[in-house]
Amino acid sequence: MEILILRKNRELVLRIITTLRQGGYKAYIVGGAVRDMLLNQSPGDVDILTNAPARAVATLFAKSKQVGKSFPVCLVEGVEVASCRAGEGAGSFPMADLAMRDFTINSMAWDLATDTLVDPFGGKKDLGKKIIRFTRDPEKRILEDPLRMIRACRFVARFDGRLAASSLKAILTHAPLMNLSNGVAGERTHQELIKAMKLAKPSLFFKKLHETGLLGKIFPCLDRCFDLEGGPHHGETVFEHSLLVGDALPANRPILRLAGFLHDAGKFDAAKIIEGKLSFSGHETHIAAVQTDLENLRFSSRQRTYILSLVQAHMRPLTEKSTPKAVRRLLAMLDSYDLSFRDFLRMRIADKKGNLAKPHYTLSDIRIRFNKIQDELGALSAFNINDLDISGTKIIELLDLEPGPEVGRIKEMLFEKVLEDPCLNTRPLLEQLLVPLKKQQ
Repeated sequence: MEILILRKNRELVLRIITTLRQGGYKAYIVGGAVRDMLLNQSPGDVDILTNAPARAVATLFAKSKQVGKSFPVCLVEGVEVASCRAGEGAGSFPMADLAMRDFTINSMAWDLATDTLVDPFGGKKDLGKKIIRFTRDPEKRILEDPLRMIRACRFVARFDGRLAASSLKAILTHAPLMNLSNGVAGERTHQELIKAMKLAKPSLFFKKLHETGLLGKIFPCLDRCFDLEGGPHHGETVFEHSLLVGDALPANRPILRLAGFLHDAGKFDAAKIIEGKLSFSGHETHIAAVQTDLENLRFSSRQRTYILSLVQAHMRPLTEKSTPKAVRRLLAMLDSYDLSFRDFLRMRIADKKGNLAKPHYTLSDIRIRFNKIQDELGALSAFNINDLDISGTKIIELLDLEPGPEVGRIKEMLFEKVLEDPCLNTRPLLEQLLVPLKKQQ
């Protein structure tokens, strides 16, 4: 392995390690950076492990800043330099520290001085076989930090691999330890979820979470849909459909993608048998369970609103037969949810792709729908009550009204008229529509 694989901060990393060695200390590249370099990938971040105490690191690097709480870590120009922790069964450096890391694939170090890999727990072999294995004692690693169970599932999904038998057994035993009532746990799990959404196939992550019993702790709204039949219009279960839809959305839009995985979670609450057939009528309005899970996971108010809006909007039809009026109403609805039509279309396309009983949209199908929206946007139609070419103040003046709810109701009436016929959205025509109301005063 060559240091040339380090494309980010290469010169800085070399300088830090050289400085530590000149100060009489040892230093290694450790953890995820070593893992990624073994995969011929340039690591995003590089961590350095040294046997120098934190105070010595601070002395060697004037611009360093201590940031570690549970163990000493100094930030040197953006690179983390960790001082070795006292490990179980204290051993030689760096083995004592590596023994305390989460997985074998992350418990390796690279010695630039000798250009050799330090791999006391078989991480390279596990990486080659795509096996995720807790370092040394699985139970101890989990009890130190239960979130490692979630991370294990994410790494399985990242490499399309599997859990070592001992690691799977330990997670199945300790899954109940995941308790999101702790705000820190919810926030950290949230961060893991966002990372998982950026994977090639996040569905593998959700499948492993379900297999280990963790999904019911994180997203019970989705986990309960595992055996729920998709109904007469689908060739897959609701859970399978949700995973297909999420995978079909772009990896660079993690919150949109998560909405795809959750978009049909309300079907569990909406499920009814009508005339001998399973129906999920109105399932998009059943958002309480999704909202609760997002709150427990510390998603921001803006993120929750965005996801729940997509859930509520995803069933709105847009077909090749949709009239201009129907398209304007769709755009008005999206405006009320503060959603872009592009995200709506992305969800609709993915939703169709996730249905194994029906054909997917063709490029022609997508183009037709896109053009229908563009036609209405190009016509400068009003899609929001505030787009009306008349103000509430003017309505009060013309009708001699007191400010209040009645003004809002009149604007709603005018907005409905404009949705029917955009040409009406001029002040003279809107004032003319008010004439009958004036005569009633």
